[in-house]
Amino acid sequence: MKRENMLIWGLVVLSAVMMSVPFLIPHTGPLALFGLVPLLCMERIADALGRKRIWIYHYSAFVLWNAATTFWVCNATTGGGLFAIFANALQMSLIFGLFRLSKKKFQGTLPYIFLMVSWIAWERFYFDAEISWPWLVLGNSFARTTGAIQWYEITGTLGGSLWIWLCNLGLFGIMTALSDGTWNTFNWKARTAAVAGYVLILIGPFIASSVIGKEYKDSMTAPEDLEVLIIQPNIDPYNKFQAMTQEQQDAILLSQAEQALAYRKGDSTAAPLLIVAPETFTSPVIPGQYERSRTWRRFTSFLKDYPNVNILFGASTYDYIQSHKAPSHTARDMGDNIWLESHNSAIMTDGSARTEIFHKNKLVVAVEMMPYPAIFGKIDDFLGGVMGRCVGQGDISLLHVRSTEGEEVPVGCAICYESVYGEYYTDYIRKGARAMTVITNDAWWGNTPGYRQHLSYSSLRAIETRRAIARCANTGISAIISPSGEIMQPTPWWEPAVIKGNIPLRDDVTFFVAHGDITGRICTFLFILLLAALGVRFCTRK
Repeated sequence: MKRENMLIWGLVVLSAVMMSVPFLIPHTGPLALFGLVPLLCMERIADALGRKRIWIYHYSAFVLWNAATTFWVCNATTGGGLFAIFANALQMSLIFGLFRLSKKKFQGTLPYIFLMVSWIAWERFYFDAEISWPWLVLGNSFARTTGAIQWYEITGTLGGSLWIWLCNLGLFGIMTALSDGTWNTFNWKARTAAVAGYVLILIGPFIASSVIGKEYKDSMTAPEDLEVLIIQPNIDPYNKFQAMTQEQQDAILLSQAEQALAYRKGDSTAAPLLIVAPETFTSPVIPGQYERSRTWRRFTSFLKDYPNVNILFGASTYDYIQSHKAPSHTARDMGDNIWLESHNSAIMTDGSARTEIFHKNKLVVAVEMMPYPAIFGKIDDFLGGVMGRCVGQGDISLLHVRSTEGEEVPVGCAICYESVYGEYYTDYIRKGARAMTVITNDAWWGNTPGYRQHLSYSSLRAIETRRAIARCANTGISAIISPSGEIMQPTPWWEPAVIKGNIPLRDDVTFFVAHGDITGRICTFLFILLLAALGVRFCTRK
């Protein structure tokens, strides 16, 4: 019994380790192609031994995986971090439990197909759920192994999830056939076909990636490009307003910009240039009343000496709404029939004071956004307003880099967490973005794998859309990311830095941008069909 327990728990730990490593160590993505096999073996062995409460084993595996890869959330909020670990693991475990339930009614390989499509359908749903934390989507395992996934431009990240499941289930199927003697009942043609099929599934995507990737080997060259200046001011967010005033922070950023732009001062013939500053760099700003912001006034004044230079920066913005009743569940009562709605915004302006704004839509649950406000709003009011109540603008809009001649370059700005959502991100390109920016503030998590994982997810977005990215992080890592997902000129962590470079402007549209997440939709459809079939079988009396 002791040896059996050690075997079962050993497989639990092994699976957790194999699934965690790709999120922690660069170029280890292929490990995920085999990382679920120990978990499947554990379930088969525990079932054969007649073990009860097998959910303890698979839930433990998912908790270990979540804890090893996303423990850093606790640095920003201990309660939120623990909830993310245990709640996300619970959802994974429920999918696995549904698979075990299906084995009572489905035979052969059907329960495993059900497991695969159920998992991917859940991942797709998770991208749009009110409480959303899709950090550990299986396809993200290759975020730091981009040479293997250039075909994400066709399938998106959930295509990677499908690949991982197919490889794991294929290997597990061969191992099972060998262990129970079924393999010997196959003739040599069937055995050859099985092995050849598995090898094709395993290495085919690597070959496809190599072929597709050749097109983007020199992907930073294009007929047109945009000069960018990415400024990393390195301001501690926990002491942002205690350690220095906003005027001091503005001075730091403008000093960095002035040194880098000395060659352009007064040059009205220079090509357009975009300065990118971090998320939530300043506060407060009132949309439509930008002149009331000292930061905005200072930036526009500075840019008068630099024709054709635009600046994109993050800001906490606020709308004041006069109404006898709350305009929304998340509005805060300021008294005298005045209500406040807050936003996490990106603002684009230049020396002419022309200004555009975009409000972040994909908001961090609890920290920025109150889920199910009709329910949690009253609870939050009772607790004194501990949840964030930011409001998104509902639909993506672009910002424009303008020149004095009236030329415009449409660019998208994904604000921090938005860069995790692949299909959502494609809307920027559908709207006409020729290049992308990502502004973020990763310092809340400390020097942990969190900010490195977040950076790597921008590589996935670059591949899916084939748009270069100018990524600005307050404390690192800022970088330019090529359309092939290559991270270029990465800045050091927790140091002031400036990146100068050019990013290509593109107009082409990938299959994934044009058609969306076909993998997720097909798997969701199959999941619904199989779930209905399972329900019928449970309701049918024998």
